Amino acid sequence: MISLTDSQKIGMGLTGFGVFFLFFGMVLFFDKALLAIGNILFVAGLAFVIGLERTFKFFFQRHKFKATSFFLGGVVVVLIGWPIIGVVLEIYGFFLLFRGFFPVAIGFIRRVPVLGSILNLPGISGFVDKVSDSNNMV
Repeated sequence: MISLTDSQKIGMGLTGFGVFFLFFGMVLFFDKALLAIGNILFVAGLAFVIGLERTFKFFFQRHKFKATSFFLGGVVVVLIGWPIIGVVLEIYGFFLLFRGFFPVAIGFIRRVPVLGSILNLPGISGFVDKVSDSNNMV
């Protein structure tokens, strides 16, 4: 069992609410207020889960400058009031930031009984293999 500190538990809750508000904001035709709340909660939750110093080091590494600028720029654009453009920038930045984690996540999902069989379907399998092997995507 993984033991979490109180701040990590708070961070998991904030991150979960952030993802919920982001999803709900997109479902409600890119509602600016919900997307802004979701962005703030997601970034704050991430900082609580891994700590402020590690969050800063993760986002501001030299080789992740492009990804960080797209992700945080998208957050700013959503906060300014252009939600569709901001979400597109955020999604691109998110994929650039976390592309090293995708092969691990896909490998884990392939071992889950129902989800693994879905990922092995003919049309989906090729796409998933391409995503999991694309570590050099720039």
